[in-house]
Amino acid sequence: MQHVDQDPFISPDLGVLPDDLSEYLNNDEDNFFWDDFFDSSLLNCEEIITCTDLPMATELLCPDSQQQGEKNEITGETNNRRKRPRAPRSQRCTDENTPSRPKRQRAAGRSKTKVAEPTVTQSTDTGSERSLAEPVGLSPTQQILHLHPSIQFITIPDSPGYQVVQTLRLSPPVIGLPLPNTPATPRFILVPAASPPFQRQVPPLSPIGGAVAPVQMSSSPPGSLSDTASKAMSHPCASPLSPSNEMSTCKESPVPPSPTDLDIPLIVKDYIQEAKAHMRQTCQDMGSDLSLTSHYVNVRLSQREILRSGKNTNKDLDKELVIMGDTDRQNSVLGQSHIFKGSNGDKPRRYIMLLGNAGMGKTTLIRKLCLDWSRDCIPQFDFVFSLDGKALSLTEPNNSLQTLLLNLSSFAPTCMDPDAVYAQILAAPKRVLIVFDGFGELRDYEILLQTLEKDLISSLQKDSKAQTYTVKQLYSAILQRVLLPGCTLLLSTRPRGTASQLLRRTDSLLEICGFTPADIEIYLSQYFTDPGLRASALDRLKNCSYLHLLCWNPGLCRLVCLVLEQCKGLEVLPRTLTGLCHQALRLKMEKDSRSAHSQAEAQSEISVQSAEKPQTQISSSSQVTRGNKNAPTKSRAQARTRSQRARGSKRHEKEEDDIDGEGMRSVVGEVDRTEERELLSQLSSLAWDGVKANSSILPTGRTVSAKLKAFGHRTGLFFSYHLRTRQVVSSGEREGGGREDREEMGTGEDGEKRGNKGKTDTENADASDDHILLWANPFLQSYLAGLHLSLSRTVTDRAFLQTLPFQSGQKGRRRPQREELELTQRFAVGLLFHNRTELQRLHSYTETAFRDMVAAKQALVTNHLEVLSHGELNPAQVLEACHYVYEASSTHGDGSRNSGSTRLVAHLAANLPEVLTFRGVPLKPSDVFPVQNVLERGGTKGKRFCLDLEDSGIQISGLRSLVGLNNINTYRACIADVITLWEQLEQSDEEGLLQGMVSKFKIHPLKATQACHIEHLAKLVNIHTHKKLSDSSSQSDSILAEGVPAVKELHKLELELGPEKGPLVLPKLWELLPGLHNLQHLDLENSKIGDEGAEKLTDALVSLGSLEILNLSQNCIGDKGVTKLATTLRALPKLHCLSLYSNVISDEGAESLADVLPHMASLTNLDVKYNKLTDVGAQSLGASLKNCKKMKTLRMWNQCIPYGVFERLQQQDNRILLQ
Repeated sequence: MQHVDQDPFISPDLGVLPDDLSEYLNNDEDNFFWDDFFDSSLLNCEEIITCTDLPMATELLCPDSQQQGEKNEITGETNNRRKRPRAPRSQRCTDENTPSRPKRQRAAGRSKTKVAEPTVTQSTDTGSERSLAEPVGLSPTQQILHLHPSIQFITIPDSPGYQVVQTLRLSPPVIGLPLPNTPATPRFILVPAASPPFQRQVPPLSPIGGAVAPVQMSSSPPGSLSDTASKAMSHPCASPLSPSNEMSTCKESPVPPSPTDLDIPLIVKDYIQEAKAHMRQTCQDMGSDLSLTSHYVNVRLSQREILRSGKNTNKDLDKELVIMGDTDRQNSVLGQSHIFKGSNGDKPRRYIMLLGNAGMGKTTLIRKLCLDWSRDCIPQFDFVFSLDGKALSLTEPNNSLQTLLLNLSSFAPTCMDPDAVYAQILAAPKRVLIVFDGFGELRDYEILLQTLEKDLISSLQKDSKAQTYTVKQLYSAILQRVLLPGCTLLLSTRPRGTASQLLRRTDSLLEICGFTPADIEIYLSQYFTDPGLRASALDRLKNCSYLHLLCWNPGLCRLVCLVLEQCKGLEVLPRTLTGLCHQALRLKMEKDSRSAHSQAEAQSEISVQSAEKPQTQISSSSQVTRGNKNAPTKSRAQARTRSQRARGSKRHEKEEDDIDGEGMRSVVGEVDRTEERELLSQLSSLAWDGVKANSSILPTGRTVSAKLKAFGHRTGLFFSYHLRTRQVVSSGEREGGGREDREEMGTGEDGEKRGNKGKTDTENADASDDHILLWANPFLQSYLAGLHLSLSRTVTDRAFLQTLPFQSGQKGRRRPQREELELTQRFAVGLLFHNRTELQRLHSYTETAFRDMVAAKQALVTNHLEVLSHGELNPAQVLEACHYVYEASSTHGDGSRNSGSTRLVAHLAANLPEVLTFRGVPLKPSDVFPVQNVLERGGTKGKRFCLDLEDSGIQISGLRSLVGLNNINTYRACIADVITLWEQLEQSDEEGLLQGMVSKFKIHPLKATQACHIEHLAKLVNIHTHKKLSDSSSQSDSILAEGVPAVKELHKLELELGPEKGPLVLPKLWELLPGLHNLQHLDLENSKIGDEGAEKLTDALVSLGSLEILNLSQNCIGDKGVTKLATTLRALPKLHCLSLYSNVISDEGAESLADVLPHMASLTNLDVKYNKLTDVGAQSLGASLKNCKKMKTLRMWNQCIPYGVFERLQQQDNRILLQ
């Protein structure tokens, strides 16, 4: 954020002033008030002279003074910055003959209140000449009180009816100021004057040489001190540059108006500033010595939509969310400043859901928003409270809404006056933002959205300060708008689970898009400060395609950086997600082991030195004594011999000590490895329990030893979360423990927790019951859970088989699995086929037992995957199968494959259906590589595929990777993405690949369920009509010489947008229909066409000579519209089925149809049920039916036709049907 210098004309804090200021005026000993007052920028004549560009007219403050004019010039005399001597009280501004300065012309519209101008200078003690601006007749020690023109004096009559009271400190301050020694002892209040109109001033020329005056002397005239003027003149708020070299979002849009300072009491304003300062300190940490300011990369947010068709009974969120193509996703990207703003100037969003899978950076983004708020970049909120789902573990009914917000919320400082702050929250709930974070899935919210009991609702609305509620009840009341109904809610979660109630409440649905390739480079440049290491890491990452794709997830990107940082250039990078997590865990354990050994060696050296020192002293003293006794009788040769023997003895002792030390270190190392394996076994069991419970919190029912906690903290696998269970202090009290406030924050998405705290964190967690242990990284938790399934002694083969995916029977037909469980199953399969040498540190088996156990479980996995009926797998299961076989076949670091893993890939590729669809399954960048791996393996065996990638959201780069394979016959995908890919290929001169992709593309049949589908189709038809990708392109002319094959082969078009969105796309539809010459089936049911649309359709039908089926049911078409249609329908030679079901056609329209029926030689089925036909219209159609020999059925029943008439018509012609 760009810090704005304080306005020099805002008065200083004068402290708490009494009702009567005469004690400061009359007491000559109390100089602190007036000294500060005269030293302030408002009264400092020298400072204000340098801030004005023209001489200012002045007036004395005395009410009885006369206004006199005198010409004034600015001198070049140096200002004396020493403290002003106080003038005697008798010499203060009370002389009526004191000359005043000439007044400046008032600006238009300026208030006529008398204003005092500060142009008096003070003479120096050295006898310098008096300034021209100094009043005549005053001694150098006299003081005249002059104020800036932005300050006005309003006189209050000295009457019992008026009273000067102490006010709140405002900006600018309102001060009651009685001036003594005046005839009526009037009182004055300093108030801001109206701001003069801003005009750019030309820098004046100085008196010497005509040079331009300095900038300080040519600044704009100061304006009003009101809030509006201050904000208008101050610099706009800006945050530091993001890692993407873009300005922060706080400068993207104008700041919305905030309430005036009068609305917020002083104590509340102080709390807000304290909360902002606290957030600036606590929200910076991203773990691993990374901070938001220096390492944050702006992630993109895309606006998601919900399918509201009502036909969809599946409540899974993945099925209800509209999956956009890559091009549309890029167009719907929002900046962080638009999160809380409505689209197209609509009302602000109040119920916002933030979606993102594990590791995508939801918590980091929330921290960034809190940091922006602390920097005044989100000014529409006075309060921001972060509520964590982990607080639901507090089940005691001893909370209130006040304690929930001011005590249990994250990042909240200690509150000195909670009642005043809470009152302000209730008074302005629209300026309150409440963030819900730490919820794993949407089903967690669904529990909180269950209807509350009426008694509870009444109690909450009556007295929300009563400390008798649980955290769950308060969370539910906030989410259901029982409490603080006007506040803004931001909910973060993963897009899994049911959310039918929540989706109905939200008015904005945002999803984190992840890192782009450019974002990955930016992140690496922030992570690696050494340029050489940065370039090497980036090159190695680009050479490993799958790892580079994994970096799309910010959490995995950090793990990749950890591996790149620790691994040397000669080491081979992991090729799978299993290998990445295995390598990250190994590096964490090695770092912890090195740290423990270094500490042990340091302590050993200290103990050895302390033990050797007294021994050396004893030895030396004994030698000296012996030497003194035997010196006269010993020869020099004997002394030399004894010295050699001593040296040899010492050398022998040293060698023995080295051997003993090596043996001891070997024994200690073996003990450490054994202990480490035991700790890993316990960790993996805890991780599996968390995955089964869908929780990152370590289960409270199991005892976790202090040694295990310390190991988890040292390796960064655990972090402690501090539940703020302390009560809010009242005014005058303050609890010690700001440290706990700072320690409460967790980590970023990867879980590194501010270095290795080790024992300190563990002791703190053990010493307090309000700390809970959590898994810091969801990927490492799932990896350890997979380690438990694949390598634990306690998991039998039968239990292991039941944990594998694709179970048959009722269990296999359940709703999609959770993300953590899918990852765990993927890791379990990958570990079984991993390099056994690298797994030695993770198990305590003997070599033979480990080999036999792994071989048995490998056989179980192979048999389970091979007996699958691949044709019955849904698209999500096909994708998971591709992941499993990829993890099993590519986990060897040297690129080698064993026979079992190779067999899995070949079997899956051979048994996949020829038409391979991923429709409706979101394909992330990391999903594309395993699918490509299987398809390529199938290509080597001669297997060819037809890919359906519609509604998968695949990125354009992934689309190119898949459809560019040689064994792809045809493909379907988002039309806009396909066109973008074609344009990229044309720009890169890849004509051969472009020709293949144009010829393979198919869109038949096309069902438009989104408005963008019709827009994309219109663009494709335009390319087909003009036979070029764009007006400026020429390279594709030969490829598109006969148009787009996909358009020529489109035979069926269905519009399923409903009566709300259908009419919006009709104009575009009428434009593109003439280009679909081969269209055979057009279904426009329930699109609210009306008579006007029927007329437009009439013009388009002329070009559809191949049309066979036309469905215009439920479209509000009346007699006028059907009359227009009738003239064109007779010209369609192949039309055999026409449906006008449930329109508003009456007898007149029926007669029009009756006239053309004999001319529609190919028509076999006509449906006009549930219109407004009477017996007249029915008889007309019945009579016309006699001349239609090829007609098979005529359905025309409705309530307006008498049953007797209809029965008689049926008897006359049995082709007339009731239903």
